[in-house]
Formats: sequence, C-alpha cells, structure tokens
Amino acid sequence: MGPLIPMGFVNPDLNLFFAFVIGLGFGYVLEQAGFSTSRKLAGVFYGYDFVVLRVFFTAAITAALGLLLFSYMGWVDYSMLYINPTFLWSAIVGGVIMGFGFILGGFCPGTSIVAAVIGKIDAMVFVLGMMIGIFFFGEFYNTFEPLYNGSDLGGIFVYDSLGMPRDLFMFLLFVIALAAFIITRKIEDKVNGLKPEPGLFHSSYTAPFAFMLGVALLILLLPESPKAKWYQTDAQTLLNEAAEGKQYIDAEEVTYKIINPADMDLLLVDVRSEDDFARFSLPGAINIPLEKITDRNSKNILKDSKRKVVFYSFASTTADQAWLLARRESIENIFVLKDGLNGLFAKVFYEESDTTSRLEMVQFEKRFRDEAKQAFLTGGASVKSSSKPAPVRTLVDVQPPAAGKGGC
Repeated sequence: MGPLIPMGFVNPDLNLFFAFVIGLGFGYVLEQAGFSTSRKLAGVFYGYDFVVLRVFFTAAITAALGLLLFSYMGWVDYSMLYINPTFLWSAIVGGVIMGFGFILGGFCPGTSIVAAVIGKIDAMVFVLGMMIGIFFFGEFYNTFEPLYNGSDLGGIFVYDSLGMPRDLFMFLLFVIALAAFIITRKIEDKVNGLKPEPGLFHSSYTAPFAFMLGVALLILLLPESPKAKWYQTDAQTLLNEAAEGKQYIDAEEVTYKIINPADMDLLLVDVRSEDDFARFSLPGAINIPLEKITDRNSKNILKDSKRKVVFYSFASTTADQAWLLARRESIENIFVLKDGLNGLFAKVFYEESDTTSRLEMVQFEKRFRDEAKQAFLTGGASVKSSSKPAPVRTLVDVQPPAAGKGGC
C-alpha cells in the first residue's frame, strides 16, 4: 500500500486484504484489455498491435503525474516511496532474457498468470518455464550472485541520471508518450493494410490528450515543492502567533477548572512519554506523546474536540513543540500550560513565609491556593501507581501536653 500505511490512511492489519483486492482488479483490467491473448501481446514486436505499449505508457504517465500532484498537495509523502535499487548488469541481462521470452511466448510474467487462470494452455507452459527458470537461478545462485548484485547504483531516478529537473523530465515523458501513441497508430494502419485516419489521431483522443497535456504543463510550471501543504498554516503566520504568546494558559485557570468539574471546558493533553504519564497525570488528561502529535488518529482527536485543548509537559518546551506541530496542521483552539507541571505545582503547593511576598499576596489568591492544595492532597487529583515501591509515611497523632506539666 505504498505510503498509505505509514501516513495512517490504511490500517496495517488490512494490508494483505487491500493487496488481494487490488490484485483482483489488476487481473480483471489485464483480461479486459486483452492481455491474456499471446497474439495481442506479441503484436508489439510484429507491428500489427500496439495496445500493450499504449496501455503501459498511459499507466506510467498517469501514476507519475498523480504522484507529483498528490505530493504537491501533501496527500503523499515522496520520502516514503520505496524505490527498487538498480543493479546495472543484472537489469540489462534480465531485460534481454525477458524480451526474448516475451517474443517467443507472447507473455510477460503478470499476463501469463492471468491467461493461465482462465485456462490458456500456452500460458500454462509459459508459467511452467518461468518456474523452471526460477528454480535454476536459485540452485546456481552463488554462480550468478556477482552478476546479480554487480554495479549497484542504488535507488536512482532516470532524471537524476540525465541531470535534468524532475518536472521537466515528466513533461518530456508525456510528449514522448503522445508521440508514441500517434506513431504506433500509423504503423498499425500500415501493417494491417488499413486506410489511415485523417489528422494526427482520432478525434475521440482530443479531449484526453488536451487534459493530460494541461496537467503536464501545470507540473512543469509549479515549483518543485510547495512552501506548505494546502491545509497547513504558513510559516509566517505561525511565527507571528508564537511571538504573540497568546497560546499560553495560566496554571491558576487550569487548576481552578480541575477542582470545579462543572466549569471544566479543557481537554488536557499530556505530551510526555507513556511511562511518565503512567506515573502521574492531571485528572481527566489523555496521553499523546510528542512524536505522535501528527499521527492521523491524534489529529482527529484534537480537531474533533469541542473543548479547548491544553498541552502540558514537565516544563513548557515539549508542550510548545506540540503546539507548533498542531498549529502547523491548522488545528485551532489549542493552548499550552504555562511553565508546565513544574510551574503548576510550584503555585499549588506554594509555601507561605514571613517575607514580604506573603503580605503582597491577595486574600482571594491565598484561599484559592489553599483550596487547590487540599484538593490535590486529598484525592482531587489522581496519582497513578508506579512499579517502584513508594516510601511508607506514618502519621503520628501528637497530643498537646497537659496543662501544668511544662512546655513553653
């Protein structure tokens, strides 16, 4: 399924199912195109039928143009595409052997399977010969290995080998395909003794050719990659929002809403690791580690939330990164707990002293902190069990000394 699995579009557990369905569709298309007939396939080499060449060219340019457009729009990540490495000499020798087999047998490996399934005897013989060749290669692999793995060029692209831009190569490939369609139709008419049609190609081809040519020109004119995917927040807007600092939410507000569930309109998202989350989390929080923020499921949770999303970690750094990643994906109504858990508990468990700071504390703030401290200490906030043994604390009820028995 190519890049659809790592991007989250396809469940990995359904990979084989989709491969099976696609395989059935591929075989059906080959059969309907007549590729199960050896005469039609061999016609490419004898000049009387170029349907195979035109179908293959159409598939190639459609897939290439589609990948480029999807990559530009951010639907496909080009870096996730696997490119078969090129081994020069084995590719040349293998191509020659397959070419001779195509001419003699009238099938390629894929079309031979399709034809054999529908009962073509010649296809069955071709498949048998293919199996014998595979067995022979496997038995003498040590002998063939230097040739098989020789001249390893890696996962190269044709346009890199030619030293030209990718989009220019794609445009030239389309022009070559268009020329091949026209020339092969003229050759077919001449070999089959048919009267050539007026013009370069049949009138029914005009609209498809014009559409594909337009797409090819669009690819040529577009920049190699967009500054941002079509749905993403652009970099300048993101920079301005981060500089304004409006994404931060104070620890007092978060704490107040934790201890007053009726007013709770926040979705607390712990972006720490799963282990840290297991040891302790704020009441009602969910865990989405930083590295999973841009996963498909995570983005759906954040986008679908009817409450304000508040990221938090030990401090603000990791939560800030989560906010940037989420805003880059154009997710709205997201915030960061200012100073993180460290800042929150520094305020909740504030210790009074005889310094002037106590005198400067307003009475309302003092009552609020006392209430929050009591809520966290008596079960308003849940501490998750850890695998490590916790120290045992014994509370001793100390009685005041009786009157008249000393003391100060």
